[in-house]
Amino acid sequence: MSRIAKEPVDLPKDVECDLSGLTLTLKGSKGSLSMEVNPEVTVKENENILSFSARSGSKFSIAMSGTTRALVANMVHGVSQGFEKKLELVGVGYRAQSQGKKLNLTLGFSHPVAYEVPEGITIETPSQTEILIKGIDKQKVGQVAAEIRHFRKPEPYKGKGVRYAGEHVVMKEAKKK
Repeated sequence: MSRIAKEPVDLPKDVECDLSGLTLTLKGSKGSLSMEVNPEVTVKENENILSFSARSGSKFSIAMSGTTRALVANMVHGVSQGFEKKLELVGVGYRAQSQGKKLNLTLGFSHPVAYEVPEGITIETPSQTEILIKGIDKQKVGQVAAEIRHFRKPEPYKGKGVRYAGEHVVMKEAKKK
């Protein structure tokens, strides 16, 4: 059996779980998320504890039980506390400005970059060089952060670009005469 699937998921008091058929829905203070559980995985709820097991002994079934447990644990964390990622802009004149459902970026191009924020995600700009991405879906928060970073990845000579907070960019040595 999967080592990850052996660990049960504890539901906090403010999170409600509804398991109907193969659909698992979690509701919490931040919102609600639902997912389709793979038919190869058995999910049991017992006194605010979710346990996962493989229906058969196949490799796929065992792997999916661990994957499902990890996804549900992320859902529980998302609906109770939420997820956030922080991006930093490094470079002269690099700025970010949040306007409603749009993020306006000035990244050294001849034109400004306007990014449409997807549903379920909120973007804040505490300063002109910081972007804070918040949401209840871990995958969506990470995807939005990756899309924004993709506009101008950190380059290895001066380190200019959009980077994750705390990301270390390995600098190359400049050409010598």
